[in-house]
Amino acid sequence: MPTPVTTASHAHIVETLGRRIVGGELPAGTGLTLAGLEETFAASRTVVREAVRVLETHGLLTSRRRVGIVVRPLAEWDVLNADIIEWSLDSSRRRDVLIELTELRIAVEPVAARLAAERADPVEREELLRWATLLSDLGGKGLGDSPEYLDADIAYHRLLLRVSGNPLFVKLSDPIAEILRGRAVRGLTPGVPRVGTLEAHLATAQAIFDGRGADAEASAREHLTLVSDEVEGA
Repeated sequence: MPTPVTTASHAHIVETLGRRIVGGELPAGTGLTLAGLEETFAASRTVVREAVRVLETHGLLTSRRRVGIVVRPLAEWDVLNADIIEWSLDSSRRRDVLIELTELRIAVEPVAARLAAERADPVEREELLRWATLLSDLGGKGLGDSPEYLDADIAYHRLLLRVSGNPLFVKLSDPIAEILRGRAVRGLTPGVPRVGTLEAHLATAQAIFDGRGADAEASAREHLTLVSDEVEGA
């Protein structure tokens, strides 16, 4: 019997092409064709078209009549898309991307902390403090690189953005979760957090609990400044 031809799935094409674009193997302006992609991936035109559509929504590709499929420049990418963050963290731009995303967090999270101190209800304040206390306990035991720490860290920051009451901040929950997860799974999160980070985290939550907006903002900024130093020094 003849050996069956293995055809690429839609998801495989999206990930493979996405990584090649984000990683610089296919630079901006590179031209592609449906026929060429069909041959490369041994896939049907329908599957290839759907994969191209997904990458178009990510801002990585554009289709032009009489030109074909063209790779778009980085300035046009949906850089907060979870896939693009993941692919970027596996590329030569990893350090730059981590710095850029941390700068975004510095711009947003301290303000979110101040708003949370003003707007969160008693149950939300208590939950934030509970997550921060758990992070402090785990980090103090040298478990800052554990799955439990990652889960608590993501839960804390998701809640912080949500209780800020600003729906635009809430939209950053997934990208920030992807940043935290991306660092952790690549071994970039230390088991023993940088001195001062746990204290600043806990101080932020306590200030929110007490309704001290200015103190919450200052502590959150201190925490993220320490994280930024950690990222830049990695």
